Amino acid sequence: MDIHNCLDVVAFAEAYMIGDLLEKAEDFILIHFHEVAATQKFLDLSANKLMGLLHRDDLCTPSELAVFQAVVAWIEADPAARMPLACQLMAGVRFPLMTFREFCEVRAIDLHMECVVDDGAELYRSALREFGFGGAEGSEVQHRVRRPKDALVVVGGDQLNLDNGRRLPSRQLWFANSLRSGMGLVKEIEWRMLGEMPEHARFRHGVGVLDGKLYVAGGCHYYSKADTMKSAYRYNPFKNSWEKLPDMHEYRSNFMVVVRGDSLYAIGGDRNLNTNLDSVEKYSPDTNTWSFEHPLDQPLSGHAASIWRGEIFISGGFNCSYECLVSMLVYHPEQGTTYLADMTHDRAQHCMETLADRIWVAGGVCNLRKFYTDQLACESYDPIGDSWTAFSPLTLSHVGAASVVLEGKIYILGGYCQEDYSEARLVHRYDPGTQRWENMGKMAGPITDIRACLLHLPAELRHLLPVLTWNVT
Repeated sequence: MDIHNCLDVVAFAEAYMIGDLLEKAEDFILIHFHEVAATQKFLDLSANKLMGLLHRDDLCTPSELAVFQAVVAWIEADPAARMPLACQLMAGVRFPLMTFREFCEVRAIDLHMECVVDDGAELYRSALREFGFGGAEGSEVQHRVRRPKDALVVVGGDQLNLDNGRRLPSRQLWFANSLRSGMGLVKEIEWRMLGEMPEHARFRHGVGVLDGKLYVAGGCHYYSKADTMKSAYRYNPFKNSWEKLPDMHEYRSNFMVVVRGDSLYAIGGDRNLNTNLDSVEKYSPDTNTWSFEHPLDQPLSGHAASIWRGEIFISGGFNCSYECLVSMLVYHPEQGTTYLADMTHDRAQHCMETLADRIWVAGGVCNLRKFYTDQLACESYDPIGDSWTAFSPLTLSHVGAASVVLEGKIYILGGYCQEDYSEARLVHRYDPGTQRWENMGKMAGPITDIRACLLHLPAELRHLLPVLTWNVT
C-alpha cells in the first residue's frame, strides 16, 4: 500500500466488507494525510469520506494549515458543486491550532476563494472567529491526538551529573501512549510508566524485539570497571512478566543488539569501560543459548547498527584508541566484515535507522583534535548505490540518545550535549517527506544512554497505567 493506491484499497475494502483491511488502509491515510492530499485521487474523494477524515483526532499533519489547504484543493477541483459544502468541511479544520503566521496564509488562500464564490468572505469571518476564540480562557480546543498501534518504549538509562554520587541509573520502562498537537507549535507526548526491569538498573545496554517480546541485555549498572553486566532478560507484555535468560558469554556495555531472522545479535561493545570488543554473540530463542559468531575485524564500541534487507549494517563508533570512525560496513555472521563507502563525517554514540530503503544516521560525537564535540550533521546511506547524502542537520545535540522509526518517521530521543554536559530532554522527529526535524515534546525519566524500541502493548495495559505528560513550545 502506498499514497497512490491507499484510497483504492479503502474503496475495495468497503465494497467487499473487509474490516481489517479497511482499518489498515484508513490508518495509512491518516498517517500520510499530507502526502495523500497531494495526489490526484484525493480530489475524487466523496464529501462524506473527506469530512470523516477531517474530524478524526488522530489525523497526522505537519500543521492545520496543511489540512486547510487540502480542503481548498478539494473544493477548487469542482467549485460549482463543492462550494456549498465548504462550511461543513471547514468545520473539520482546527483553526485555533494554527500559528498567527499560518492563519495569515489562510486569509490569503481564502481571498482567492472569494473570487470563485460570494460565500468566501463568510468562510473567512467564521474561521477568524474560531481562531480568535480558540485561545480564550474557558474555551475548549481539540488537539490532534495520535495513538500509534505500537508503543514507543524507552528502557533504562542514566541521568547526568558531574557528581557521580548523585547520578541515577534507571530500571524504569516508559512508553509514549499518544502524541498530541496543541495550539501553535506546542507538541506533547503522553508518557506512561510500563514498569521496572528486574535486577540492576542499567544504561548503555542492548534491546531488541522478537516475536512481540522485549529482550534486554548487558550494559552498566554504575560507573566502575566492575559494573559492566552480561545478564539478559525477556519481557512478555501480554503477561506483563519478566523471564531471566542465560547470561551472554561477554560482559558488554556501549554495544548494539539487532534482530535478524529468528535470532538476536549482540555486537561489539566494551568489556570494562576501556577495553573494546570485537566479538559477536547470537541468542537463539529455540535453544535458549548464546553462541559466538564470526568476530568483527576490529574492536568497536559506541557504534550503531541497523538491518536492511536481512543484512546487518554498522556505522561509526570508537576504535581501540577511542577515536570516532567514519566507517560503514556490512557484517555477515558467517563470514565477517565487508567495508562500504565511508560516511562524510566521523561519529560515535549516535543513532542509525532504516527507512524508505535508506539508512539514516544522526547525532553523536565527533573528533575535535584531542577532544570530542557534538555531531549535528546528518546523512543517509543508499545501500544499492553505496553512497551517502546529507540531510537536514539536527538543531540540538543528541549524544547517547535512542532512536526508533515510528509510522514512517525517525524519532531521536534524549541524550546529552558534549559541549556543556547538559541533558537533551527533547524528542525530535524527522520526516523524509518534508525533510525537516520537528520538536515533538519532552521525555520522562532518565534520558542519557537509553535504548528504545517499538512494542505492541495490550489495550488494557495502555489504559490502566498512570499518565505523565510533558510539553514544550
